[in-house]
Amino acid sequence: MVNLLYTEMLKLKRAKMFLVSVIGASAAPIMMFIGFLNMKSQQPDTAITFELSFYNTNMYILLLIGNLLYGVITAFLFNREFTEDTLKNLLTIPVSRTGLIVSKMVMLFLWIMALTLVAWGLTFVLALVGQFEGLSTGVLLQSLKQYTLGAGLLFLLSTPTMFVTFLFKNYVPTIIFTSVITMINVALADKKYSALFPWSAAHVIGDHAFFPEYPPSYSYLAIIITSIAGFTATVLYFRKADIH
Repeated sequence: MVNLLYTEMLKLKRAKMFLVSVIGASAAPIMMFIGFLNMKSQQPDTAITFELSFYNTNMYILLLIGNLLYGVITAFLFNREFTEDTLKNLLTIPVSRTGLIVSKMVMLFLWIMALTLVAWGLTFVLALVGQFEGLSTGVLLQSLKQYTLGAGLLFLLSTPTMFVTFLFKNYVPTIIFTSVITMINVALADKKYSALFPWSAAHVIGDHAFFPEYPPSYSYLAIIITSIAGFTATVLYFRKADIH
């Protein structure tokens, strides 16, 4: 397992995908900062706080940017051996197919968390530059907890994307899949049913934006069931798939 993870890190070191993903993770903080500056120019008396900046940026990541960005990363990690035609050679070492999936999932988790820290840190720096109000240790710790919790939930929800990647062995279906999820997230934003749809439930849990109609357990169950189903389907399919 350690050797597989080390191999994944070496492959990532030689690729430009990580730098591209950092740019993608920076999009949400920058866009929200520009939006706040525009609001400040039109309403100079409006107070913009660190808490508001962290909350809105995290919401943007969980509902929009995150699904698309992490979906592309998932496709990159799990489709690379197919596109480069190296999987059949890798499996002759021999390497456990389940172990290969788990090592890539660990790499995906570390990648997502790294991008989350980039987004959180950039949000903090831009808020300092914009001289936002209400900076405190409590706000920083609470926001960091919300960011990492939301990132962890989106990681759990990457398993259906993994299955789509293995099933079609192509980036396009994965991008379409994550785009549809994003559109559903937008449609359900601020609606009570967002607590039941797994990907929007990540925002509900991450930002503690629960609805009285549905207890938190509903959101957690939606995510857990989706994650387990996606992982099980991925493992079963990959273990039985013929590698040519």
